[in-house]
Amino acid sequence: MTPARTGSPDSLRLALGSTRLRVGLAFVLVLLLVLGVRLFQLQALDLNGMAQTGLSKRLTNTAVQPIRGSIVDMNGKYFARSVERYDIVVDQRLSAVDDFTRTIPDSDQRETGVPIDQGLDELSAVLGIDAETLRASIMGDMPFNYVARSVTPEVKNRALAVGIPGVYADKTSVRTYPAGPVAGSIIGFVSENGKPQEGLEYSLNDALEGTPGSRTFEIGGDGIRIPYATNEDDPAVDGQNVRLTIDQDLQWFAQQTIASQVEDYNAEWGNIVVVEAKTGAIRAMAESTTPDPNDPGATPPEKRTPNSVSASFEPGSTTKVITMAAALEEGLIEPTSQFTLENRYTVGAQTFKDAFEHGTEKRTTAGILAKSMNTGTVQIGEKLTKQERYDWLKKFGIGEPLGTGLNEENQGLLTTPDNWDDRQQYTVLFGQGLTQTALHTAMVYQTLANDGVRLQPRLIDAYIDPDGTEHVVPEDEGTRVLSEETALTMRKMLETVTEEGSGKSGELEQYRVGSKTGTAEAPSATGGYDGYTLSYAGIAPIEDPQYVVVITLQKPQGDLYYLIPGESFQKVMKQVLNSRNVPASTTQPDIYPVEF
Repeated sequence: MTPARTGSPDSLRLALGSTRLRVGLAFVLVLLLVLGVRLFQLQALDLNGMAQTGLSKRLTNTAVQPIRGSIVDMNGKYFARSVERYDIVVDQRLSAVDDFTRTIPDSDQRETGVPIDQGLDELSAVLGIDAETLRASIMGDMPFNYVARSVTPEVKNRALAVGIPGVYADKTSVRTYPAGPVAGSIIGFVSENGKPQEGLEYSLNDALEGTPGSRTFEIGGDGIRIPYATNEDDPAVDGQNVRLTIDQDLQWFAQQTIASQVEDYNAEWGNIVVVEAKTGAIRAMAESTTPDPNDPGATPPEKRTPNSVSASFEPGSTTKVITMAAALEEGLIEPTSQFTLENRYTVGAQTFKDAFEHGTEKRTTAGILAKSMNTGTVQIGEKLTKQERYDWLKKFGIGEPLGTGLNEENQGLLTTPDNWDDRQQYTVLFGQGLTQTALHTAMVYQTLANDGVRLQPRLIDAYIDPDGTEHVVPEDEGTRVLSEETALTMRKMLETVTEEGSGKSGELEQYRVGSKTGTAEAPSATGGYDGYTLSYAGIAPIEDPQYVVVITLQKPQGDLYYLIPGESFQKVMKQVLNSRNVPASTTQPDIYPVEF
């Protein structure tokens, strides 16, 4: 065999093949090196965030809504509460499948190859939604869409058991009002989407609504939550419960009573306010027309608000007690001071007359109040300077905010003395030329009942955290307006009104009562006056005052002499005293002489 010679074609081919092999091997090594570096970048360094991008595609973030706090009465009875409900929602990107796998309810077994159409039919039956509508809400490319709103926990469990990928539930709640229209104007309501609209639901929303949370978790390609992957919960903080000073049973009774009287006399509206004398707690604040928060649209908007704090009117003669108390405290008169009165009295260029015709009468201070005489009230009040008249009205809270927590509050109107004309400087002495609400009137009488100490009215008793911690709203320390002696004298004068004067219609068999009536012209919407506002304010038992009840009727029809809001006072005051187990009076009325 002859050896290959150097430079022969065979040796050249061998050399060329060896070179190609080395080049190819080098290329493969370089390629592997590039791939290794890239793999290292992706898995170890993730310089461009590829892993995070993949993770973000698997992550689902849902809001966790807090449970709105309840509103309850003084005994814990519900006015408003939130019931657990669920929204059925879908990530449409995960539901676009031909079939899916699900867990068989009440077992660990899995069912595979379930056709999506079968799942839609099953879910349609569970939710009561027709199949086409359901398909339109589930199929698509949106990461979030509502399928059904506010379903019960039982329906939610059945819906999720169907197992359609991407279908899950968001916890929510629905607002209910178990007491219906009882205190409806106070409680207010929320809209269908949970937004507060009126009443305490609106004004206390910051406390009631709570703080939303969130939940983040991973979902696999089959729409099933990955059990050991990312799972972050920022829990919602439920709203606070609010306990009111209102007694739900008494509130119901008062609403029935005033609604009946308004109907009897065809009045525009009426209300009843019940205040605990020594604490300022509002035990009832009843309107003749009250919305049912479960169906607020059934009541006209103008009749949904609590007139007890929102309707301001000239109070009339119930305000005469301020004039009397001021003159007594200033040492200008005594309860038995003597006045000779004609039916008309002129001071400066202004003439005032009494509501009833009479000849010359000889009346004591107590007698002037008992018979509600304007002429005598002006004679007493003119002993005070204009500034003093104004200051005493302010001391009793006239023209001041009430502070109940309701947005609908009206603080009334009391202009300063420099804006009073020649007549108004005297009419304010008997409750005209100024306006106030029924609750203002009630707090005037609360001051007299509480030995001369005026308190802020209390409607909110406590805020209660989700864990049960109570934050009781402190009782007002009060502001001394009158001495105890003057307050006691005024109560004795008010009992004289009940026994010998205009308040006789409010007498109670077992309890001593101090009271005052009021009548004022009510303005017309077109100017002038076209009716009257009637009031009855009373305290019982007068020897140890526990409660103040104020009745107001707006523009009742008929002969005013026979329109007796004292009848409603009798019913409600008797109800509150009996229900609170207040002992009956054991002493006889203690009154002043009304004539001399």
